[in-house]
Amino acid sequence: MSRSEVNLIHRVEVVETQRLTDGMLRVVFGGAGLDGFVSSGTGDEYLRLFLPERGHDEPRLPVPVGDASWEFPTGVEPCEMRTYTVRAWNGSAGRLTIDFVVHEGGIAAAWALGARPGHVAGVNTPRGLYAPPSGIAWQLLVADATGLPAALRLAEQAPAGVRTRVVLEVAGPWDEQRIELPPHVELTWVHGGNGNGPTRIEEIVRASEFPAGPGYVWVAGETRATRGVRRFLRHELRLPPTAYKVVGYWTENAELWAERYDALPDAVRARLRDMWSEDRDAEELEDEYEETLAAHGL
Repeated sequence: MSRSEVNLIHRVEVVETQRLTDGMLRVVFGGAGLDGFVSSGTGDEYLRLFLPERGHDEPRLPVPVGDASWEFPTGVEPCEMRTYTVRAWNGSAGRLTIDFVVHEGGIAAAWALGARPGHVAGVNTPRGLYAPPSGIAWQLLVADATGLPAALRLAEQAPAGVRTRVVLEVAGPWDEQRIELPPHVELTWVHGGNGNGPTRIEEIVRASEFPAGPGYVWVAGETRATRGVRRFLRHELRLPPTAYKVVGYWTENAELWAERYDALPDAVRARLRDMWSEDRDAEELEDEYEETLAAHGL
């Protein structure tokens, strides 16, 4: 079975936790349930984290379906689920590391803060998004705190011949991490955003140097900000889709956004839902999706 065909649900147990900064907590998972876990090896690979309904009881886990989906058995209430990136995978030790941004009100954050060795969760097989073309000479990695674990893993894996600049936006100096990176990687910390003020993600990208020669831009952060980044890269710089990957990791005021989305006319919501099944260029579909949301104040 190829790596892309693997689709498993794993019952994982907390092995240890570590407070990295005021705003980030590391949870290391292990256990026999990780037997057969297949990492893509891609630095920004992400997975679904399945959490218990209350506190740290045993979670109700789904069963895998097809090559990338899952379902809950008939009569089983779905458990809470969130998306997280893999900070590290140690196959020989059977250890999976996930770093959590911790804040008030977050279901996953509350679970992580209370996690102790032996507590149980579930994960599925991860998939990666970072896909630079061959032969790049440089890359720019920009993220807020939610994308920080993926950005640092990408930086650690940066090929020796690729000049790599990393810019990370965290709430303040108390959220900066001390980390050793390869000598060809330049790391800059910026303070702000992350729900504590306006994000500067788009400003950072617009002000960045884009060296001559083939390169790659990877950006992860708040959804509205990343939309602006994508418009800049695609429509102002006119970079080809292979030269960038821009991902919205979270939405500020998500509950209000969801209420406004649900209040859209039925035809608009149907269009936003059904358009992705069309046989069209993915970037053109993304353009239409973002333009439709913006036209309705979202």
